[in-house]
Amino acid sequence: MSAPGIDLVAAPAGARDLILLAHGGMENSTAATSSWRAPILRMWPFAAVARKAAPGAAIGLVRYRYQGWNGDAADAAADLRAVLDRLTTTGAGATTGAGAKFDRVILVGHSMGGRAVVAAGNHPLVAGVLGLAPWLPEGEPLVHLRGPVAFAHGTADRITSPIATASYAARLRAAGIPVALLSLDGEKHAMLHRALDWNTIVRRFVTHALTPAACPLITTTDRTDPVPRSTPSDSAPRAIADIARTRLTLRVTARL
Repeated sequence: MSAPGIDLVAAPAGARDLILLAHGGMENSTAATSSWRAPILRMWPFAAVARKAAPGAAIGLVRYRYQGWNGDAADAAADLRAVLDRLTTTGAGATTGAGAKFDRVILVGHSMGGRAVVAAGNHPLVAGVLGLAPWLPEGEPLVHLRGPVAFAHGTADRITSPIATASYAARLRAAGIPVALLSLDGEKHAMLHRALDWNTIVRRFVTHALTPAACPLITTTDRTDPVPRSTPSDSAPRAIADIARTRLTLRVTARL
């Protein structure tokens, strides 16, 4: 069993910000993760989007020990918190310049990764939490998330529940935590049919979290905002091709 970590795909010298992507998984599995499984492959285009939106930031993908959440063990969340704790105590001098440490970490998670970034979203390093079709089942503990917070969910998702996401957002709002809640009409869980719109959400969130004045976030009032469709209806094959192209051209430059 390998320890959890981060695969960096961008590590500019002296970077003080880290955009950290957490991929989806399974409800229960202690099988080892693989860098070529579909859930992590889906995150690679977002890594490319984040690198373009924040060229001075480090960009990384979380490396879990297991493929599953695994009940009360909440392994994905435990792994993410362990990674954040390690960044707090050791910094990232080996990859971002001598003596450099990350001051801020922006978390972006899909599905099980969305649940993980919420669970770890109160860590002192965290400066923003974005959940993409997050898995937030009924009774999920309320976490006082740090920085801007946004959830986005497709209306046709049958793997995780957009209703449950809206319910968790309502609980956060009731606790005084502003949340942007975005809805993508007709979109399913794999985020392939409106890929350009998902890319836009990630780009806008990253830009806003790092420089709020440069890109105001979509409203954080008590409503759900539909995301205008910009993706052609036949976009799934193009999205899959983009995943493959990004995975083959964007390289892991270092591991933490």
